[in-house]
Amino acid sequence: MHTGGEPLRIIPRLEAAERAAAAGLSLLSLRREVAAGQDHVRRALMHEPRGHGGMYGALVVRGGAAAEGAHLAVLFLHCAGYSAMCGHAVMALGRFALDYGLVPEPARPETAVRLRCPCGPVTAFVPWDGRRSGNPVRFHSVPAFAAATDLAIDVPGRGKVVVDIAYGGTFYAFLSAEQLGLDVCSSSTRDLVSAASAVTEAVKKQFKLHHPESEDLAFLYGTILTDGKDAFSEEPTTNICVFADEQVDRSPTGSGVTARIALQYHKGLIQLDQTRTFRSSTTGSLFTGKAVKEAKFGSYNAVIVEVSGEAFYTGTATFTVEEEDPLKHGFFFK
Repeated sequence: MHTGGEPLRIIPRLEAAERAAAAGLSLLSLRREVAAGQDHVRRALMHEPRGHGGMYGALVVRGGAAAEGAHLAVLFLHCAGYSAMCGHAVMALGRFALDYGLVPEPARPETAVRLRCPCGPVTAFVPWDGRRSGNPVRFHSVPAFAAATDLAIDVPGRGKVVVDIAYGGTFYAFLSAEQLGLDVCSSSTRDLVSAASAVTEAVKKQFKLHHPESEDLAFLYGTILTDGKDAFSEEPTTNICVFADEQVDRSPTGSGVTARIALQYHKGLIQLDQTRTFRSSTTGSLFTGKAVKEAKFGSYNAVIVEVSGEAFYTGTATFTVEEEDPLKHGFFFK
């Protein structure tokens, strides 16, 4: 599938993961277990020759791991490892769950699909006409919050910049591309990626993140460069997300929109139920987002954010791994 141009390769089952989940592992523990013992699956399906440098995946886990009222649990995969949250994947998985019978007796005109993600419970709201799912899909994620604002960071070779850090299921650094002498709409993607990656590395070294529930989630996933248009407007605001190992999101980034809405609400730039539109600088695809209610997350003042977008099917694939193939588990080239 894809959501806003960002691919999602869905793995409906992995028996080793389901056995581990049945043994009572938490989803974060399961993520560590899969990374340690089944990482060849991720590499084979994300990396070349079956995947590419921008591939993204979701491993669906049913049974015990999807307990606590959820229809399914999910691990998120990318070219460098595993994520805690992925909004574009949640929207696609919402449709997938209905169309492939993971939700008993879906309701018309819209069904709530409950997912367990490494960051916590997430609910997708999916149109359903009685036969198949539709668009747009919206989701409510875990509470989102501003972790730091107006943080001065020294980026080697690029000077001092001021960033905000926010959490939308995973942590991102935010700043306008203009601070780096770039334009998010017209600069080359290579220059934007290089600059964003430098910011990510600098923030990791100069600022310690804290997550209210688990230090496993206290990591900076990437940097989102924006057009600087943070004040409320009916016009779209454009951004590009560079995450993991210089991977570029083709969509406006669901968890990034969640975090950016939380930032704008924290700064008093938007109110509850004011909808903003976010555009991907890579594909032009659009997501919308709005803060729907206030919440507390540990000591943080947080908000529940609703993100909406469109997810589409692209095909069904069967892959072969031949034991004698020296590149059977893929290779990463960028």
